[in-house]
Amino acid sequence: MTQSITMPHINDPEADLLEILGFIIPLPTPMQNRVKEESLIETFERKKILLSPGEIARRIYFIRSGFMRAYFIDEDGKECTTWFRGKGDLMISVTSFFTQQPAQEYIEVLQDSKVQSLTWLELNAYYADFKEANLIGRILIQKYYILSAESAILLRTQRPEHRYDMLLQNHPEIEQQTTQQNIASYLGISRETLSRIRRKKAKMCHQTQNR
Repeated sequence: MTQSITMPHINDPEADLLEILGFIIPLPTPMQNRVKEESLIETFERKKILLSPGEIARRIYFIRSGFMRAYFIDEDGKECTTWFRGKGDLMISVTSFFTQQPAQEYIEVLQDSKVQSLTWLELNAYYADFKEANLIGRILIQKYYILSAESAILLRTQRPEHRYDMLLQNHPEIEQQTTQQNIASYLGISRETLSRIRRKKAKMCHQTQNR
């Protein structure tokens, strides 16, 4: 499977947007100053809904700390989780933000979060004013397109046990960050199936430890 673009490992309690962008390519001082001046830093408590269907995504969020998800409600009224995002990640309703059309999904804060955000207009002004911004934008779009494609393939071709293992690999603390229902909805399985998978893994781990 195609490997996604590697981003720097963040050891600090909070990730920093300029550090992430500077890892991709050194930023000119005027661009750094504008990001510092124009980006909005906010904190949100868990259960906060940052976007609802019908609203237009005006901001792209960089998660300095915390955990979030995107989800939609299907025709049967069930929540279907499409993304989990944590520290050092971007959280965005892709179609709504880049087209400035109404969203079809929710963005929910799962753990108290601190975010840094830019508007659609600010982002496009960076593209116009700085060649580095265009390169960064292309690389980040590639990264999240690859993640989206990998996720779609994973959910359609792999056994539930493998999907769960991959989720834990990408988000090792997810069991503490959200509910079993949200995890099951992301994996496309029932809570009962998830419980069986977790019991099986726990039993295998216990057996390995006792050898």
